[in-house]
Amino acid sequence: MPRPDQIEIRGRLTPERDLSGLTWLRVGGPAEWLFQPADIDDLADFLRQLDADIPVFPMGVGSNLIVRDGGLRGVVIRLGRGFNSITCEGTRVTAGAAALDAHVAKRAGEAGIDLTFLRTIPGSIGGALRMNAGCYGSYTADHFVSATAVSRKGEVVELSAGDLNFAYRQTDLPEGWVVAQVVLDGSKGDPEELASRMETQLAKRDETQPTKDRTAGSTFRNPAGFSSTGRADDVHDLKAWKVIDDAGMRGARRGGAQMSEKHSNFLINLDNATAADLEGLGEEVRKRVFQTSGLTLEWEIMRIGEPAPEEG
Repeated sequence: MPRPDQIEIRGRLTPERDLSGLTWLRVGGPAEWLFQPADIDDLADFLRQLDADIPVFPMGVGSNLIVRDGGLRGVVIRLGRGFNSITCEGTRVTAGAAALDAHVAKRAGEAGIDLTFLRTIPGSIGGALRMNAGCYGSYTADHFVSATAVSRKGEVVELSAGDLNFAYRQTDLPEGWVVAQVVLDGSKGDPEELASRMETQLAKRDETQPTKDRTAGSTFRNPAGFSSTGRADDVHDLKAWKVIDDAGMRGARRGGAQMSEKHSNFLINLDNATAADLEGLGEEVRKRVFQTSGLTLEWEIMRIGEPAPEEG
């Protein structure tokens, strides 16, 4: 089976591509290979021919990701212009996986379709599907109609909700599969009212979250019970920021990393942090929270790759 550089492509293949500039936290080492396919056929052809032993990691806009300092072996696939279209028909929105959540919400709103919950969620629609992203009581699962993905073997597959088995902040999308397109359905609404609601959401986010800092969104999942659709069903509705505060970790630092003073569930690159600083601080928070409350916080930020050699 061929290596990445032995496959004829129409997109772009880059060896040893530094990934730090492609993540919101601005940390991490290089990808052994970065592949940016021209379109879904280019992507399918590439995966169909690629050696099955070479790992594949689909990467969105890096909004919810720590790439470790030693980088990533295998092929990182990053979708671009061939995968960012947004079309609206009736109450349905069809979006390429690279389309930003915020752009989908705005385009839908202009068409009188209510997908306003996406407006303040960082990242792209492919990531929103994979993580069943949600906000303001709505989750991607609530609006999901179908998706098109490319399997690790290069097969183009149509996915239903049953295939994905939506849960809180996760789906059962197989490893190495790449989401190419998502169809969502929203209720009808007045475009002006939807635009106003989104402006209010943005103002609230800016007031309560460190939007000017280098973050990757919420660091840990809320430690509460959730139903299979991703809706909260625990009457206690515990919040990660509250248990972090109770553990005395608001503002905690390690190297150039800090738990935000503004919102303690946001891990920020304050001063040229390394990936090791960020992940290490996160693990310190998890340890302290367990010691003080008996609760085990689960990472919401994905951590991938290998530590730098000197980190052991």
